[in-house]
Amino acid sequence: MDLHATYPALSDLRQRARRRLPKFVWEYLDSATGTEATKHRNRAALDRVGLMPSVLHGEFTPDLSVDLMGQKFPLPFGISPLGMSGLIWPDAECHLARAAARAGMPYGLSTVAAASPEDLAPHLGAHGWFQLYPPRDPEIRADMLARAKAAGFTTLVLTVDVPVASRRERQTRSGLTSPPVLTPRLLAQVGLRPAWAMGMARRGLPHMKMLDKYVQGTATANLPPTAHVGYLLRTAPDWDYLNWLRDHWDGPLVVKGVLRPEDAAPLEKAGVDAIWVSNHAGRQFDAAPASAEALPALRQASSLPLIFDSGVETGLDMLRAFALGADFVMLGRAFHFALAALGPRGIDHLIEIFTRDLIANLGQLGARHLRDLPAPFDLSPL
Repeated sequence: MDLHATYPALSDLRQRARRRLPKFVWEYLDSATGTEATKHRNRAALDRVGLMPSVLHGEFTPDLSVDLMGQKFPLPFGISPLGMSGLIWPDAECHLARAAARAGMPYGLSTVAAASPEDLAPHLGAHGWFQLYPPRDPEIRADMLARAKAAGFTTLVLTVDVPVASRRERQTRSGLTSPPVLTPRLLAQVGLRPAWAMGMARRGLPHMKMLDKYVQGTATANLPPTAHVGYLLRTAPDWDYLNWLRDHWDGPLVVKGVLRPEDAAPLEKAGVDAIWVSNHAGRQFDAAPASAEALPALRQASSLPLIFDSGVETGLDMLRAFALGADFVMLGRAFHFALAALGPRGIDHLIEIFTRDLIANLGQLGARHLRDLPAPFDLSPL
């Protein structure tokens, strides 16, 4: 079967994923917060970015490699961390980590994933990134860092745009709780999705495995439906917290969830190795600017590498982000759509979709490398 004939784009994988996932799982993966204006703004902002084609450059094969934080990557994108990946598809974290290792790209594991760092150790390549949702207790914090390092994670990502649980109304309406409880309503949805159901029956319902060591016997009854047990451990980090992490982590340190250009200089002073420009794909705050709108000002304000996410659906979108100032692109939902659509082979297929799209669009631009992109222009109607 030629997957490119049947599923030539991420949109095709997304449609198939929706047909294969129970509704409450789909709502968890696809939803944002509020009226989802920020989620839609992400897409609209990328659509407004124009790049002028260029002709008569002859035959060439574009170089898709990038240098980031002292490492060379063969492709300019990687797999973002996503909380409770294992709810989307059985053993999702291991499938994603193995695919990333094969492709030589970063794979991000969330503190609140359904797999622990120890579970991922046999599957990580050279580019495991551990996303820290910041625990309040310094002993737990130090232990988490030690576990991530021992498992082979080389880069630490501090997420700073989740000081409180967002509301995510679609997710709440779906009936999903944390940990998941299969009520009769949800069981009826599961019965309509046999592939997902059989996989979960073999492995059991997922939970936030890394936190088991720290939350045994902890009551969660008073948590809001979009929060989880991790919120009982977490704090809203400040600059002192960031400085503590810099002192206790000896690898690259990335701060994720930055939109304000005035934060760039203090982050540089704190010894951060890269800034991750993100509005959490619209899942946290519904009045935030699109990540693509925030990117140029942050590029002007900082010489640090800029990692970008939110709204990316194609190789062309990646080129738009690079033209606006990004140095690397990460995608979360997209790879989970691919996994839910086709199982593990969907991940490799999506990597190939993006690679082909990058090559095709670089050819139209006459750009042999991502450094050769033309200046972007505004496609908004007058």
